[in-house]
Amino acid sequence: MEHYTRWDDFLVSEHEMIERAMAVLKANLEKIDTAVKTPLQMQRAIDFLLEFGDKIHNTKEEKFLFPLMGRKGLPVEGGPIGVMLMEHDMERKLLQKMTADLPSLAEATTTARQKFAAEGFEYLKIRAEHIWKENDVLYAMGRKVINEEENQDLLNEFKGLDKLTYGDKAREHYEQMLNEVEKDSEAKKRLIRNLSYEQLDAILETLPFEVTFVDAEDTVAYFNKLDKTKLFPRTRSVIGRKVEKCHPEKSVAMVNQIVSGFKDRTMDHAEFWIDFRGDKILIRYYPVFSENDTYMGVLEVTQAIGAIQKIEGEKRLIY
Repeated sequence: MEHYTRWDDFLVSEHEMIERAMAVLKANLEKIDTAVKTPLQMQRAIDFLLEFGDKIHNTKEEKFLFPLMGRKGLPVEGGPIGVMLMEHDMERKLLQKMTADLPSLAEATTTARQKFAAEGFEYLKIRAEHIWKENDVLYAMGRKVINEEENQDLLNEFKGLDKLTYGDKAREHYEQMLNEVEKDSEAKKRLIRNLSYEQLDAILETLPFEVTFVDAEDTVAYFNKLDKTKLFPRTRSVIGRKVEKCHPEKSVAMVNQIVSGFKDRTMDHAEFWIDFRGDKILIRYYPVFSENDTYMGVLEVTQAIGAIQKIEGEKRLIY
């Protein structure tokens, strides 16, 4: 969280953490009769949602953000802030009840288990809608009235609460808690799994720029727009070729330097721009790492930006 420079980005990132625990809880509720036999994972999810989601995240809003928005002219009683406070209370009470009921659930009747699951799904529904309202509505209202000095004050207050509660390593503590929640859970899956191969291929082909992926062995493994017009034409024969064989000899040393920098983590990107066929071309390189932080290769992104450079003013979707 130290790298966030905006109060709203900071809170949205915490929403993402909360949603990860929600996904684990949902997976357990969907198989409640099995889950209660080994309830540790479900207990951890509920504990995280109560300890971090309510006592840490919600407190930051209730103690710092909402009062500031009130001082800036947004009504605290009633209105959006009043709704958020009411939902915080509803969420808190549901989690507290689940915490109290879970230890005896293994010996409970099927009806009692289903009631517990129903209450859990009610919590998840309220919390999901709540997060959407804050991300898309309330925070947008806050951005209009909170100035840069107040932004920094909020960030300092958020971090101060973290430190007061769990010390200098609070953020690492939260992440460790979340890792324990997600341990061995199928809920910890990438959103990419929601896409079919055909959908993923169509998305990559629709991107308004060209991408090339060079794997960990420095071999070209993929590029998009295979059968379409490209800034730098290439055919499928490039697949399997070593990356140094895909560049002019005079640039090979620079290519190798970039790849080495990515592998030893002394570089996190490289970018170049050239004038080409009456346009400005931006070429960027990024290292790709797996979920467990293993180096997987290099992503090259090539884009014509001449038209983008000419953009002035605003063209809004909503006025």
